[in-house]
Amino acid sequence: MAEASELSPRLSAAAAQLERLRGALSEVIVGQREVVDQVLVALLAGGHVLLEGAPGLGKTLLVRTLAQCVDLDFSRIQFTPDLMPSDILGTQVLAQEPGGARSFRLHKGPVFCQILLADEINRASPKTQSALLEAMQEHAVTLAGERHALGPPFFVLATENPIEMEGTYPLPEAQLDRFLLKVLVPEPGEADLVDVLLRTTGRERPAPPRVLSRDEVLSLRGLCRDLVVGDAVARYAARLVKATNPADPSAPAIVRKSVRFGAGVRGAQSLLLGARAVALMKGNAHVSFADVTGLALPALRHRLLRSFAGEADGVSADALVRAVVDAVPARPEGVEAVLRERGR
Repeated sequence: MAEASELSPRLSAAAAQLERLRGALSEVIVGQREVVDQVLVALLAGGHVLLEGAPGLGKTLLVRTLAQCVDLDFSRIQFTPDLMPSDILGTQVLAQEPGGARSFRLHKGPVFCQILLADEINRASPKTQSALLEAMQEHAVTLAGERHALGPPFFVLATENPIEMEGTYPLPEAQLDRFLLKVLVPEPGEADLVDVLLRTTGRERPAPPRVLSRDEVLSLRGLCRDLVVGDAVARYAARLVKATNPADPSAPAIVRKSVRFGAGVRGAQSLLLGARAVALMKGNAHVSFADVTGLALPALRHRLLRSFAGEADGVSADALVRAVVDAVPARPEGVEAVLRERGR
């Protein structure tokens, strides 16, 4: 981990790069600043994103625009009920050589890219959804017993529609846990909607410019992991995640009643790694308590498995995460007591 003084020049350059990227995205995406920032957090942190929102809110457009703004290979998969794992990963095909000999060759699927848009991921069967598990976690694909690495960076952005449930399959918990963030895409306000109408019903706009190269993206990811995380901040993130477990003494009453399983180790890793990216986007060399708190909802909302009572009472995952944030102090009471004593 680098010292804060050593990071200052790199942070200034990173801030300029990220501001240019935001500007390029805003030429196409109207509003949705929080959604855009959370997608950029995942890009910097090296994790994957699940985008949930009603149709027509620009989820696919956001992913396509991001792919245009960074110099990375892009693929899109439209998930449907009849999609097979081989349609994602690829398969071995029998090919005839010029001399007449035959051999099997790898026909690579669309997963062999750097930015993958998994559109309407919940429309495919669990068998097909699970084809992405190894790629998302290991950044590699195993076909016919042979392991094929996916070149860095590998970034999956999946979309799903929460309204239409007919013909859809809920994502397995194991796959949900592999998404760094679950980002909810809200309906636009009146002013943003007017802007969307004027942009989309007029002349076609030019494509946004390339802003970042592959090497610059990888450099930003490395810088993200170099930021300083104090012991107190890391312990705060750990306490937040522990408090989502109904068996933990620190869990609030609503969690003990409404949650069957809370977030685990991967959730804690996602929370702290995402907080590093938030600090980087602010141009800070240190991760703060506020960085962790601000990322709690997108990092934890998809990792809480509600109990029957929670579902019957209509308690949302966001309400549970907010209750945890309210119940867990940034510093333990013992530390607060010492600080109060010193302040006298």
